[in-house]
Amino acid sequence: MLCQLSINNFAIVRFLELDFKAGMTSITGETGAGKSIAIDALGLCLGNRADANAIRPGATKAEVSARFSLSDIPLAKRWLEDNDLELDNECILRRTINNDGRSRAYINGNPVPLAQIKCLGQLLIGIHGQHAHHAMLKSEHQLTLLDSYANHKMLLDTVAASYQRCKTVEKQLHQLELAQHERLARKQLLQYQVEELNEFAIAKGEFETIEAEHKKLANSTALIELCRSQLNILQDNDQASVESLLNTSISQGQDLESYDAELGSVVAMLNDALIHVQESSSELERYLEGLELDPEYFEQLELRISKALQLARKHHVNASELFAHHQGLLNELNELGSDGDKLEEIRNQLQNSQQAYSNHARKLSLSRGRYAKELDKKVTQSIHELSMPKGKFSIAVNFNQAVISPQGSDAIEFLVTTNPGQPLQPIAKVASGGELSRIGLGIQVITAKKVATPTLIFDEVDVGISGPTAAVVGRMLRSLGESTQVFCVTHLPQVAGNGHQHMFVNKTSKSGKTETSMVALDKDQRIEELARLLGGDTITSNTIANAKELLFS
Repeated sequence: MLCQLSINNFAIVRFLELDFKAGMTSITGETGAGKSIAIDALGLCLGNRADANAIRPGATKAEVSARFSLSDIPLAKRWLEDNDLELDNECILRRTINNDGRSRAYINGNPVPLAQIKCLGQLLIGIHGQHAHHAMLKSEHQLTLLDSYANHKMLLDTVAASYQRCKTVEKQLHQLELAQHERLARKQLLQYQVEELNEFAIAKGEFETIEAEHKKLANSTALIELCRSQLNILQDNDQASVESLLNTSISQGQDLESYDAELGSVVAMLNDALIHVQESSSELERYLEGLELDPEYFEQLELRISKALQLARKHHVNASELFAHHQGLLNELNELGSDGDKLEEIRNQLQNSQQAYSNHARKLSLSRGRYAKELDKKVTQSIHELSMPKGKFSIAVNFNQAVISPQGSDAIEFLVTTNPGQPLQPIAKVASGGELSRIGLGIQVITAKKVATPTLIFDEVDVGISGPTAAVVGRMLRSLGESTQVFCVTHLPQVAGNGHQHMFVNKTSKSGKTETSMVALDKDQRIEELARLLGGDTITSNTIANAKELLFS
């Protein structure tokens, strides 16, 4: 429960330190006195948006802190333990706002992100605003109210997890189908490329061979002329050929050897040279004999080389690499299999996941149906007590297997009839503003009893009601306060009189400065405040008497 709230330089509050008790606390004050400031400050502690305009004029910083006892809040204690923020058996939330608009949040003295303080705040306090009944017109809020009453969190978590599983498998299937599509496109391209290269059928090392052959044929005339010139130099010129000159040199060398045997080595070398010249000549002759001028063959080579170069450019490789590239494409095409088996497996997984989701969603729907009937009776009884004696309330839970969402497959609709003989219709079409306010209040009080939040704040939720109905509302809130700490900001004496304790908000102006204060009232002061709420500025003995009757004894 909320034990203490400290407010410094927030809005028109200079300083407030409020101690709270269990039960129902009524909060009253004149219009504009700032009855909701304490709730706004508390909301800041719970992670609401900070605004530099909330700082009291003339101050540089606003600070709000709230201290809670965790004796009856095991969920909050566990959350603090899980996040290493526990502090004995209590929790202190603190928030500061600087005049530059920046704020800081603290849990038990430890700086924390705003998201953490919001998460913890949901376990500590529930706030019902004066316009909460308008949200009740929305289907998603109706669903939230029913689930809050049913308190089947485990079912909700199971459905949400099952939904997430479906989405994960759907994503896997989509990615696999996309990959298969890409593989199919790649396979079609490879088949075209391989067929083209198969048709060309270049052999290993073929390009280098035909390139050399082409070069030889392209220069065949020059080769013939140069070969013949070489043969003429080596042996065909009888007067000045290399062979004839070497023969002459050998003959003279043999003469020299006859005079000096040491010159025999020279003769031997000349003989070797002659042999090499003769072998070279023979090789050139054989080459010339084999060298043919074949224009048709040359044209074929040119076409082959041209096609090879064209394919090489098309495949972005060198012509000499075309064979290896062809083999690589063949291997890739052969290895490019199908994910048919994997696709079938994932499709089966998705079908199983969807079936599991449907089963969990149906269980959740059945639970909602059971609690909807229970809530129907309680809300109908509540609106009877709230001056709608012929009213009837019902919740339609429509299961649609085609709908898949984290919240299940149900469409929830609040139905109501306020007059005998009239059929149940959607609440937005039937209920007037006052009726909607009373129905909403009844639902809030009933569902609040089932929610684990230990502290509830009702901020002028009794707007639009008065008289006997207000007295019923007061008794409802007091009954709720027997098991839950309740704060009720109200302008109705019939409601305020039912509080276990009463706090009064007052606004004063002095030296051009405005300040709000909040004080706890004793019994006599409570009677006086109830009389003010009854009679305004004019308080008579009758209003005092009425106030005494309203004060719950």
